[in-house]
Amino acid sequence: MQRESLVHRCTVALLIVSASICSAQSAPTIAVAPQYDTTHVYVAPENVDAFVKAFLGTFGGTSTKQVVATVTPTPSSTTSQLLQTPVGTVSLFAFKTPVPYPFGAERTGYLVSDFDAAIAAAKSTGADVLVDSFPDPIGRDAVIQWPGGVNTQLYWHFKTPSYQPFQMVPENRVYLSSVRVAEFLQSFLAFSHGKVVSDDPHAAGVEIGRAGETFRRIRVESLFGKLTVLMTDGHLPYPYGRELTGYEVVSLTDTLAKAKSLGVGIIVQPYTSDGRRAAMVEFPGGYIAEVHEIIR
Repeated sequence: MQRESLVHRCTVALLIVSASICSAQSAPTIAVAPQYDTTHVYVAPENVDAFVKAFLGTFGGTSTKQVVATVTPTPSSTTSQLLQTPVGTVSLFAFKTPVPYPFGAERTGYLVSDFDAAIAAAKSTGADVLVDSFPDPIGRDAVIQWPGGVNTQLYWHFKTPSYQPFQMVPENRVYLSSVRVAEFLQSFLAFSHGKVVSDDPHAAGVEIGRAGETFRRIRVESLFGKLTVLMTDGHLPYPYGRELTGYEVVSLTDTLAKAKSLGVGIIVQPYTSDGRRAAMVEFPGGYIAEVHEIIR
């Protein structure tokens, strides 16, 4: 797959090391904890009940009461609810009106402890602000974009929430090109005060649907949770690149059996790589996720 020159590889490595070392100086710590960070899922109104039943039935957990609200700075209407499971949280939206741009393209929502400081930090570390600060019924929001085109919603609540820690922390899965990966990492590490926990330039291609080949996989951890960067040339078979989150479970076999009984499609059959047994699933409404167990 990608064959970077030695000079380019060294430059990328130096940028990552520099970002890791300098993150404490480049931005304040504004993350709270992984259990306050959610995957944003948009489904059609008619798919809400089936999605909630399948998602909670597969992973366990509960849902907050469904409300109808305006969660964008321009007029709109959506049902909204929070699905909280031991392995990850979903902010579920079912818009009754057309979805205003650029909402629907953000992958995750990150709770921050100081909203204004978070926006300033995002700008200072190289992120763009696609949607500037706006109020919602319970706090403030903005949408930022990291280098490489990865959209994230930042939010802050008037009343600080209190959620139980995850049993297993999910991973945000980000696909990037070799052109932007260094810039993304430099920005995200500085913003999140995160660290690179592994960087494999020859990860097994079966993880992106290209068995027999290799690609570069970088795993990052921070107070915002886990993030996996998959650097590819974009030649991805379906559904790779469509999934937003990877969920760790105790038993992949048991989880897939529950999921299948609830109408969830198994769209990539289980495979083993990098100490994991993993599969891809599609929930009612079209939400695609990676699910994996750690081989211990």
